[in-house]
Amino acid sequence: MHKSSNILKLLEALKENTYKLFAFEMKIYLNFSNLREYYFQAVSNSSWAHEGYLVSLNIEEDTQFIDELRRLNNAFGIGIIKLNPEHITQSEILFSAKTKEFLDWNTIDRLVNENSDFECFINDLMEDIKIGKIKSNYDATLKDDDVYSYSKSKLISNR
Repeated sequence: MHKSSNILKLLEALKENTYKLFAFEMKIYLNFSNLREYYFQAVSNSSWAHEGYLVSLNIEEDTQFIDELRRLNNAFGIGIIKLNPEHITQSEILFSAKTKEFLDWNTIDRLVNENSDFECFINDLMEDIKIGKIKSNYDATLKDDDVYSYSKSKLISNR
């Protein structure tokens, strides 16, 4: 596979720095009936990153379900986060993601060629690494009060 020049530059930049890339798959409710579908979406959609997480507002609290989450985490390395939309810093990491030492460069290259949003993300990331600071426009980072207001306006609740 032929990698674009920006992908090769990113590969070189990430070899020399301690950057870590994360991917998050967000869902409203996680239970036995949707677990396989949602979990493997997270596996697939985070294959390019150092760590991948499945994040949900509501997670079934059944012991067997939690055991299944643990088994999947051990087998595939996707972490699980229970999101608290009212107090984001109180969100709970139920299972940490396993960190991949190396990125999947073939997947990154394919995604850059297939997804213009991902290509923009990679280009912004490259520019920020090159200048040594964040100047690009990534997703906004909200303070707790702003997250609560946003969650309330969108009728997002974990209750």
